[in-house]
Amino acid sequence: MTIAPGSADQGASHMYRAMRDFVQSVDDTLPGKFEITKEGIVHDMMSPVKQHELTVLRLRKRLEKAMPEEIVAHTGEPDVEGAYEGVLRRPDVMVIAEEDMEGEGTFDPRTVLAAVEIVSRSNPDNDWIAKTRDYPLLGIPVYAVFDPRTGSGAVFTDIHSTPDGPRYATRKDFVYGEDVTIGEWTIATNGLPRYRDEDADGAAS
Repeated sequence: MTIAPGSADQGASHMYRAMRDFVQSVDDTLPGKFEITKEGIVHDMMSPVKQHELTVLRLRKRLEKAMPEEIVAHTGEPDVEGAYEGVLRRPDVMVIAEEDMEGEGTFDPRTVLAAVEIVSRSNPDNDWIAKTRDYPLLGIPVYAVFDPRTGSGAVFTDIHSTPDGPRYATRKDFVYGEDVTIGEWTIATNGLPRYRDEDADGAAS
């Protein structure tokens, strides 16, 4: 089949808009969280377990204590959107200047200084694999992963070009109890909760 110049990009853009319209139409009516990746829509129907949410809270407080007042560690909505890349994500924590949160619509990924994710029990590949692809594609310079399953994590930095697209060139692993540097700010990781065997699966957030 012959494809006219530019028609493939137009088709991809149309598909993204269709997925985005669907996500917007069901986001407040169906349980769980919806995100859009290069592979399609990610829908997590599970609710986050306490350890996941407590980790989000403690990391947010520690980051904001270390950062200047004009920089915040934001949790929740709105999403980070790269329409051209066809990606719509909602990090557990977004490090961003307060002034860049003003206005309407989604966050511009170019204003996000760092994204932080807490690995879920139900879909760890979403955090460890898919987002290490999506976040450099969006141009987010720092991506930090905290994994309550293992009590460890990693910080990804230094976006560079590869045959498969932008990827992080540097990965620094850590274990809970060590200090970790996210962007320009160093925080402690002691006292972060771990998942327990009897816990129900958490969210793929």
